Amino acid sequence: MLKDIFLAFIPIFVAVDAIGILPIFISLTKDFKKEKKIQIVTQSIITALSLAIGFIFLGKAIFKFLGISVGDFMVAGGAILFCIAITDIISFGKKSYLPSQLGVVPLGTPLIVGPAVLTTSLILIGEYGILPTLISIIVNVFLAAFIFLSSEILIKIFGEAGSKALSKITSLLLAAIAIMLMRKGIERFLGTSFIHI
Repeated sequence: MLKDIFLAFIPIFVAVDAIGILPIFISLTKDFKKEKKIQIVTQSIITALSLAIGFIFLGKAIFKFLGISVGDFMVAGGAILFCIAITDIISFGKKSYLPSQLGVVPLGTPLIVGPAVLTTSLILIGEYGILPTLISIIVNVFLAAFIFLSSEILIKIFGEAGSKALSKITSLLLAAIAIMLMRKGIERFLGTSFIHI
């Protein structure tokens, strides 16, 4: 159980990329007081968890309705994750914008829980089960919240350049995970075809 939670935790941690989001959080909330920052972080936690958990259960129902197999989603999801990772690696930063409720958009979604987290979470359910996946998502979202609330200390340690460098490294890891998912999806196809033969 603990092993499954740990194995599920790593891909979600990479997909969330809280350290990479940190400079954006700082730039969006630099003029806010501590109380306002706490309110924004609370909004982001509620939004991220609601979206991720809801998508996990609705996603399974959609799979059943459309007749999509785990192998299908692994290949498609891996391809999407790979594109996201490559985009992050070659870009100079994620888009920064200022809507009325920062905790919901863009922090809750798409920055904390976006396509990468949603795709990864559904795939991890097939690999490790619902409970380890849910626990890993909850822990990662609260970890992101802790990093945001500790932003002033962490940015002094890493610096803006250091945060960007770490973001690129996590994007590279995400690309490797994407290739692994596509490979496992293809292996499922081959295994099924061999059985039918």
